[in-house]
Amino acid sequence: MALKDLQNGSDIRGIAIETDKHDVTLTDEYVSAIAIGFAAWLRHVKKAGERVSVAIGHDSRLSAGRIKDVLTASLTRSGIDVVDVGLATTPAMFMATQYDGYTCDAAIMITASHLPYFYNGLKLFTRDGGAEHEDIDYIVENADAVVVAKTAGTVTQKPLLQKYAADLVDKIRAGIQDATDFENPLAGSHIVVDAGNGAGGFFATEVLAKLGADVTGSQFLEPDGRFPNHIPNPDNNEAMASLKEAVLANKADLGVIFDTDVDRAAIVDRDGESLNRNPLIAVISAIVLEEYPGTTIVTDSTTSTHLEKFIADLGGKQHRFKRGYRNVINEAIRLNDTGTPSELAIEVSGHAALKENYFLDDGAYLIAKILMRYAKLRKEGKDLADLTRDLKVPADNDEIRLSILASNFKAYGLAALEDFKGFVAKTDGLELEPVNQEGVRINTSGAFGNGWFLLRMSLHEPVMPVNLESDEVGGVEKIKAVLEEFFVGYAEIDSASLKK
Repeated sequence: MALKDLQNGSDIRGIAIETDKHDVTLTDEYVSAIAIGFAAWLRHVKKAGERVSVAIGHDSRLSAGRIKDVLTASLTRSGIDVVDVGLATTPAMFMATQYDGYTCDAAIMITASHLPYFYNGLKLFTRDGGAEHEDIDYIVENADAVVVAKTAGTVTQKPLLQKYAADLVDKIRAGIQDATDFENPLAGSHIVVDAGNGAGGFFATEVLAKLGADVTGSQFLEPDGRFPNHIPNPDNNEAMASLKEAVLANKADLGVIFDTDVDRAAIVDRDGESLNRNPLIAVISAIVLEEYPGTTIVTDSTTSTHLEKFIADLGGKQHRFKRGYRNVINEAIRLNDTGTPSELAIEVSGHAALKENYFLDDGAYLIAKILMRYAKLRKEGKDLADLTRDLKVPADNDEIRLSILASNFKAYGLAALEDFKGFVAKTDGLELEPVNQEGVRINTSGAFGNGWFLLRMSLHEPVMPVNLESDEVGGVEKIKAVLEEFFVGYAEIDSASLKK
């Protein structure tokens, strides 16, 4: 495997621990090469100063120590000072470039998000934000630009999570107005946290408990890179079911779950209802639109039609864009730069970035923002569910993946999508969505019932994901049947999943 093959959009990811089925691809050699390319990028693209400092942190993954040691050796050999912050979260690593006492020129987070334990990867930041796809291109292309400094860089240990947690506590206290007890504004609330054995356990003990909340029943707070209990992923049904069970068993008011590196989050309410995906977007949209009337909410392409109406009824505008957290964030930034106010960029998967927080996808800040409103709702005898009462829920929905077997899978898949537009034009009850930024989105009516579906190409894999929703029970099966009718003519697309 070539170094370029480890690039995953704006991140680096690979297999870091050998298993019976997997060889290591994120090798010491490649990690060192990435550090060398990163140093070159800081020198020549970011015009960093003569003395550069880089913070390095990691989540609970078992391979973090090895990777950190290699990064540290390569960076210090290049004359870069390293600040080792230990266990951290991805958003906290960006804040290492902002906080007084750190103010590093750049930061590296060692993480592979929710992927299995044998994976790991790198997320890279400067004071301007996260690295873009083209930045990773530059880093990979300059991975042999070795510079051995006359004076080696230094290494300093300086924990970061305590600073980050204290910052969140201060922001929540300031954001909960008219609290009877300023120091303990969440007193009387029972909130369960599920960290999935990732890096998010601090949120229970160092944030919620400090604000007076009862965190009894919180689970899997201890970092454990084997992830022995469930996948640390708010978009995973098993993980959400585990949190629901904990909330109901402990009669908690609220449950919060994070992914491994805490750039994503979701919620379960006191009744065990999941507030993730579209309902999570609805919750934070309602909060943001109250503070910023009329603002545009940027989401990815797979959000529900009902969400668009929900946002519009609150006086806002939904702008559906492409999948990928960097895509929705960059689109929100672009809208602001061109005169369209946008305060929120959020993916269905739980990546949420607010303009007021550097457009940083930060699961902990998302929950902090929601808790500020939650405290006010409690005083009014209400709950978070009251924010989404008007969000219509589809009667039927599904998400499937069609494998593309052709060697040139992108060309084959795109050609099929283009042909599908013609098929739609000849089929009653199907109509192309005129405003769409990714793939082919279809609105359904008539025999199919009111609904929609989206076909698109995966960003990196030979796969065509299909998202389907219908307000009619059994409506999704009707849509699948017409899709099967179309794809029978494409021998290199495996449509077997349409029959399940």
